Amino acid sequence: MARTRRTARQADLLARLVDLIAAEGFADFTLDQVAERMSCSKTTLYALAPSKLELAVAITREFFRTATEQVEAKVAAEADPGRRVTAYLTAVGEALAPLSRAFMDDLADFAPVAEVYQRNTAFAAARIRDLIVEGIAAGALREVNAGFVAEMVAATMFEIQRGEMFERLDLSDAQAYAELARFVEVALGR
Repeated sequence: MARTRRTARQADLLARLVDLIAAEGFADFTLDQVAERMSCSKTTLYALAPSKLELAVAITREFFRTATEQVEAKVAAEADPGRRVTAYLTAVGEALAPLSRAFMDDLADFAPVAEVYQRNTAFAAARIRDLIVEGIAAGALREVNAGFVAEMVAATMFEIQRGEMFERLDLSDAQAYAELARFVEVALGR
């Protein structure tokens, strides 16, 4: 899908929408309420997406685009190939920290938004596999089946997203990612 080039004003609005929707979810908002909260017109919102639900998808995509940049910057800053998987998972947890339970519940109820999250989780699994392979090649991680470990991590990431882990363990998503990072670090360490 071709990417729409946004004006600086639209980019700023989208960033503010990310903050609002991450904190409060999107299901209970009308476009009128969103426009009022953002001090803009509905026409301005329609310039971002043709409907409320498509706006929720656009906001979620923007969240993950920004989060990916932040995560990759933290991985790039980690010089030790044996710690890059941990850096990646810790950064993912930090990036997901602003997502409220209301947003996560709305995500679970709206397939197109959940699909954005799932695509990003699948990307994360592939990225983790690559980081494990790099760590093994550098002699910084023990020999494991990188694809299997990445799929196990991705399965845990999907569980975190579903929110049931939060209910069972009373961990925020960010805390669950921190625990996952510690677990993987110990499991892969030399």
